[in-house]
Amino acid sequence: MNLTVSVSDSGALFIRFEYDVNIVNALRTIQGCRWNPKFQGWFLFNSPATRKRLFSALWATGLFNLKELCSLDIFQSIKIPDTVAAESLPFKPKHDVIVSVDVPTRKPPVAPSASPVLIAPLREKFLELIEARHYSSRTRDAYSAWLSRFCQYHRGRSLSSLTEKDINSFLTALAVDIEVSASTQNQALAAILFFYRFVLNHPVESLGDVIRAKKPVRLPIVMSRDEVRSVIALMKGDKRLAARLMYGSGLRLSECLSMRVQDIDYDRCEILVRNGKGAKDRVTMLPTSLKTPLREHLEHVRAVYEKDKAEGFGHVPLPGSLDLKYSSASADWLWQWVFPQDRRWKDSKTGNQGRFHMDETTMQRAVHEAVIKSCIAKRASCHTFRHSFATHLIENGYDIRTVQELLGHSDVKTTMIYTHVLNKGPSGVASPIDNL
Repeated sequence: MNLTVSVSDSGALFIRFEYDVNIVNALRTIQGCRWNPKFQGWFLFNSPATRKRLFSALWATGLFNLKELCSLDIFQSIKIPDTVAAESLPFKPKHDVIVSVDVPTRKPPVAPSASPVLIAPLREKFLELIEARHYSSRTRDAYSAWLSRFCQYHRGRSLSSLTEKDINSFLTALAVDIEVSASTQNQALAAILFFYRFVLNHPVESLGDVIRAKKPVRLPIVMSRDEVRSVIALMKGDKRLAARLMYGSGLRLSECLSMRVQDIDYDRCEILVRNGKGAKDRVTMLPTSLKTPLREHLEHVRAVYEKDKAEGFGHVPLPGSLDLKYSSASADWLWQWVFPQDRRWKDSKTGNQGRFHMDETTMQRAVHEAVIKSCIAKRASCHTFRHSFATHLIENGYDIRTVQELLGHSDVKTTMIYTHVLNKGPSGVASPIDNL
């Protein structure tokens, strides 16, 4: 069994392994052991007592022998628990003996049908079909990761031999053992169904009684106008302008950062959002108060662009295969990013250098720091500007259909979530104690 136990930067134990329901159940018995979806591993407070409990839990699964467990660095100085049978050791130990054995971890047997050589063509076809349907890069990466986890869960078996019951067991394990959210479970199901229907040409008819994670109903986090003002005031430069655009136009973070010069129409006060969520284009407003700051910002961007172009650079990646149809378009001013990155980027295929747009993590970090400095007791993020944009428009009495068009929602039911501001709830009821 391929299992690693290490110490994280925070000092906690970090546990990763090939998915096995027995190990998951064993870790869940240890108090304080929690799954972290961000790092795709389990965290446990590091202490002699917790290390001993972890050792006993792993040993109780029956998947490891004593040499394998003791070969892990974190267990090399642990006293053998009383629960370990002495007959299973290569010698007669005493419980106060410190074991330190250096033996490589054994690998589980792999059936010929699960050989990477045989799976590779299916995986390549899987990725090719995703590309042919013009799915986004994020969807491609997510589907590929779920296919890998599905193969690991049923390792040793041929993918073509798996049935609806096997898909059901995997989805149920996600909900019961790892307690993933409903959206995560649905994403895994979509990736598996795509593989079966289009790669294996095997339609999945019935999945039986799948235990699905319950999807919670949550209201969006919304900042007040004063909170938006205080957060934006603490930001500087192009990041401040990007935050004002997200709030003033209802843009998603990716839509704001991927905006190009030609997408701005100053005369009509419009912004053309290209290839938004769901590969849809839409038109949203350009706030009048941002026209002058945006022009001044683009003057600085153009100066940097002209300098790069004079040095033989200034290229930007174009969507699809437009760079093949228009060979010189990648260096045109109209295709330049509104928010370019500070340093030049080099295309490994062509060798051309240019500037990609600002990285999303840079903007997210700037907003996070501004929220902390403003002492706002909300988990506000870049997307909170979009929620606040919609909520404040509805508060001002604008039609729900207009807000739907500006946000780019396909169904008005999605936009209806922002009408919660019209229902004042408890705040609209006077307490009887106020009349005493």
